[in-house]
Amino acid sequence: MKSSEAVHEEAAAYHNGRPGEVFFAFLKLGLTSFGGPIAHLGYFRDELVARRKWLDEDGFADLVALCQFLPGPASSQLGFALGLLRGGPLGALAAWTAFTLPSALLLVVFAMAATAFDGPIGAGLLHGLKIVAVAVVAQAVWGMARNLTPDRERASIALAGVLIVVFAPGSVGQVAAIAFGALGGFILCRSGSVTTSTHFAFRVSRGVGITSLAAFFLLLGLLPIIATATASQGLSMFDAFYRSGSLVFGGGHVVLPLLQAEVVKPGWVTNDAFLAGYGAAQAVPGPLFTFAAYLGAVMGPAPNGILGAAICLVGIFLPGFLLLIGALPFWDGFRKRPLAQAAMRGANAAVVGILGAALYSPVWTSAILNPYDFALALIGFILLVVWKAPPWVVVALLAASGTLLHLM
Repeated sequence: MKSSEAVHEEAAAYHNGRPGEVFFAFLKLGLTSFGGPIAHLGYFRDELVARRKWLDEDGFADLVALCQFLPGPASSQLGFALGLLRGGPLGALAAWTAFTLPSALLLVVFAMAATAFDGPIGAGLLHGLKIVAVAVVAQAVWGMARNLTPDRERASIALAGVLIVVFAPGSVGQVAAIAFGALGGFILCRSGSVTTSTHFAFRVSRGVGITSLAAFFLLLGLLPIIATATASQGLSMFDAFYRSGSLVFGGGHVVLPLLQAEVVKPGWVTNDAFLAGYGAAQAVPGPLFTFAAYLGAVMGPAPNGILGAAICLVGIFLPGFLLLIGALPFWDGFRKRPLAQAAMRGANAAVVGILGAALYSPVWTSAILNPYDFALALIGFILLVVWKAPPWVVVALLAASGTLLHLM
């Protein structure tokens, strides 16, 4: 067990980086980190713990535990925390920008080019990308169900989550499912072991943490009121993506049903364009949340294009970062509470149910129109789950196959 003096000496040593150093370290990760949030954690560990030695294994494990516990994009929150640790507030901004920018730019370019996709080739390509979404979401449901619903209590909570969102579609049903899951976990999931790791000192004061948490809740409550009162489309977009980013438990793929409820139902983005962009997002490195940049760029009402992409991108990432900063001063004590972890086990199980319902509608119902589509989706699923093929390979194969089928 390390003494408090040793811990503080290590923490001080970690704060000796520059924002430029952080930016280029994370730019490398943003250009090469394929495979989703779990793979991103492995890339971060190899580059920043093993090679650059920015922190030790215990400190890294503690930050991973925190980012997986909170709502939001776990890999981006971890990158933000590591940038904050290494280079202060500017380091945190540099880490997020460098890790996010490559995939966001690629998806904005795809969004701009998508308007030129017409004729049978373009229609086939877009349909192939929708089939990619079936395979990817099925893989996410499969993996999350194995990890997050390993017993009958949590499997039952997941089933209840499916029923809630089926009978109460939209964001209201999803919030209700997560709340029910947390309550169910509080009652049924107390027998799990309490996860703890070595204490890791982090220089964020309680005052800063409380201010950040207050800002999170104020924005969550006031944004919809202000957006309605001003009739501002830009504020409505920011509010929709902020709310979606506030409710993502269990991985980036969970953002699919949340965003679908926010942008497709009001008619801002067509369902075909939504699923095609989600398929394309699997082929780029970096965080899946950059899908928001694509949606902002293709949005029907203005602001769209580059400005729309920026609004949606900031909106979806901001709540996770506010929660992270707010939790840092209190995390070491809170994570040791068995009842808090029980509630989170239930909430994560409910998330499996929400994503499972989204796998059927809108993903399956919009993409699988005949037996050939089903066969392609099954091929993609097997390649991802059994053969562990890189997602970009599956995207390229299914997009090309969808185009060929459309031309036959």
